[in-house]
Amino acid sequence: MLLTIFSLLVLLFSVIIHEVAHGNVANYLGDPTAKYAGRLTLNPIKHLDPVGSVILPLFLAFLGAPVIGWAKPVPINPYNFRDQKWGELKVSIAGPASNFLIAVIFALAVRFFPLPGSLFALFSIISIYNFLLGIFNLIPIPPLDGSWILFSFFPRGLMKLKIFLQQYGMFILIFLIFFIQSGLSWVFSGASSLFRLLSGQ
Repeated sequence: MLLTIFSLLVLLFSVIIHEVAHGNVANYLGDPTAKYAGRLTLNPIKHLDPVGSVILPLFLAFLGAPVIGWAKPVPINPYNFRDQKWGELKVSIAGPASNFLIAVIFALAVRFFPLPGSLFALFSIISIYNFLLGIFNLIPIPPLDGSWILFSFFPRGLMKLKIFLQQYGMFILIFLIFFIQSGLSWVFSGASSLFRLLSGQ
């Protein structure tokens, strides 16, 4: 039970840091929308998404499956960006990059510091979950960041496909998570492999 509670807390604050990273990069690029909306904060109440932050994580925890989820996306206005060509790409990459940075730091701490058993377990969970979030968010299906990274390179001829994915991406993602048995197994194995590679475990 304690492990489940800690895993949910790690997930919660990892997705919050992820969204704050989006907002901070947008603010740096000239768009203060997230700042004015009060989203550049670690206060969980500002970021909770009913499905991604509550229903899905609790359901996966109930099933005994690895817990995954997302927070409410920070609002941005790309027309405010000083970099109109690559601004959206930079903001999209910021979220997963923050998770990978956290994961690498804690994996290296496990590798190079003699941690007691409980701290070793906690650091390992933080690292694996952040690798998990980083990889998961790179899936190119809306509303995940991978879709916006992909859209940054879309030619105009694929605009209809972009609109289709924006309209039905959430349904595709939910179908992938709940109805395809091995749909996210590669995400979990990828996160574990990266952790083992960096931590030496």
